[in-house]
Amino acid sequence: MAPVPRRRAWLAVAAALLAFVLAPAGATADVLQATVGTTATGQPMGDGFVGVSFEYRAMHQYTGRDPLAIDPVLLGLLQGLAPGQSPVIRVGGDSTDGSWWPIRGMIPQGGIYYRITPGWLRTTRALAADLNARLILGINLAAGRAAIAAAEGRTLVGAIGRRYIDALEIGNEPDLYSIFPWYADGRGHVYHARPRGYDLADYTRQFQQWARVLPDVPLAGPALSGPAWMGRLWRFAAHAPRLAVVTYHRYPLRACVTDPRAPGYPSIANLLADRSSAGLAAPLARYVRVAHRHGAQFRVDELNSASCEGAKGVSDTFASALWALDTLFHLAAVGVDGVNIHMLPGSAYELFTVSQTAGGTWQAFVHPEYYGLAMFAQAFPPGARLVNVTGPGGPVKIWATVGAGATERVTLINEDPLAEHDIQLQIPAEQPPGTAGSPAGQLETLQAPSLTATSGVTLGGETFGEETQTGLLAAPQTTTVTPAGDVYTVPLPPGSAALLTIGAAPGSGSAGLVARR
Repeated sequence: MAPVPRRRAWLAVAAALLAFVLAPAGATADVLQATVGTTATGQPMGDGFVGVSFEYRAMHQYTGRDPLAIDPVLLGLLQGLAPGQSPVIRVGGDSTDGSWWPIRGMIPQGGIYYRITPGWLRTTRALAADLNARLILGINLAAGRAAIAAAEGRTLVGAIGRRYIDALEIGNEPDLYSIFPWYADGRGHVYHARPRGYDLADYTRQFQQWARVLPDVPLAGPALSGPAWMGRLWRFAAHAPRLAVVTYHRYPLRACVTDPRAPGYPSIANLLADRSSAGLAAPLARYVRVAHRHGAQFRVDELNSASCEGAKGVSDTFASALWALDTLFHLAAVGVDGVNIHMLPGSAYELFTVSQTAGGTWQAFVHPEYYGLAMFAQAFPPGARLVNVTGPGGPVKIWATVGAGATERVTLINEDPLAEHDIQLQIPAEQPPGTAGSPAGQLETLQAPSLTATSGVTLGGETFGEETQTGLLAAPQTTTVTPAGDVYTVPLPPGSAALLTIGAAPGSGSAGLVARR
């Protein structure tokens, strides 16, 4: 039996967590003030900032196997994250170093388990053509054979087409090659992809070697899992040929962690802590500067709430939608050029679960996190720039952007599960002669029954429900917010977000899907 003080401590923790996720009805709202600045900052939002990341072995589960009939629900959902843009889709993850294009007479190592086929190539090309997408394709490095990389690269570029390839990414998380086993043989002998002591200098030399045998297309790397090697990123960037995209992977939590006291333990409280959003983004600023100084983009091409395929009760809840919305703003604010949300069929962090009926009809259940990403895509369209906000802090996060035609969009996030916060938002605006006051704004909300909800999410009053056969949301329902002078009052219920648009209709700028095969 544990000592009484320890039991009391655990009871206190349990009570705190219960209070965190249960928001009482009828909570009294306070009034908080915030001011939106008048000067845009940072770089303009680029095309295709929000993308997804698929594993090689999972591609057919999302697209289907008919290149003439790619899953239309998938197409709609991916376009919804990059409306009117060319989405950036990364294909890789662990399967980067587990895949190959078969070479006659060569027997692959035990760590290679997935064979790229002509059918895979046809459907992947069709997906890219239907979306006019740009692909970041992983190239096997763990096998340690340049011939495997050369055959894979030639096949991918030749079959899919250079126009659809953003970059070939050499390896996946090479900083873990000497730490985690690559595979075990039938006798239980464990093999690592690289020996102890393998470091960024070794990776850089192999990057150069792989670059010599790969087709002459842009390259990406180093696809690292953590900060251990990132302090020497400048050295890699200076010596990596054809480097177009510096790639990095980030997860604030680890679903494999079982100690509730650990900072990476997967809980809603830890996911919504500032260290999981602002704290995740802040260290990246210096890496972004290195990449940009060498003429490369910086992309977090593997991102989600928790590694180890996510955590049930956290990654699949509405809390993940609010986390994603806030975190993407933080990443954009430090200059990151794009993100790819990693997903795997059956995982807890999957954005949507697709299936096909016996009659061949595609359908999908859309998980909460997708809705947060979709609101971000509306709130920060291509060409827009961030505007400074002086806000209340705490559980209320406020972000503002200004775009074409001086359209202002203000995103307000209330991560407080207990209380509504009404925001008095001052947005100074120069008015034409003869007019009085600021123009009215249109308010769109992102809501769910609770932070722990895994369904029932609405964006602009619309929802995919339990099933969508289109992957498309109807135009958002909005309410008009009439300012008093230049002050807009926006109510924020517990655990919710809102998008106030001034100068254009909410969701404007999105375009329909056009087949480009």
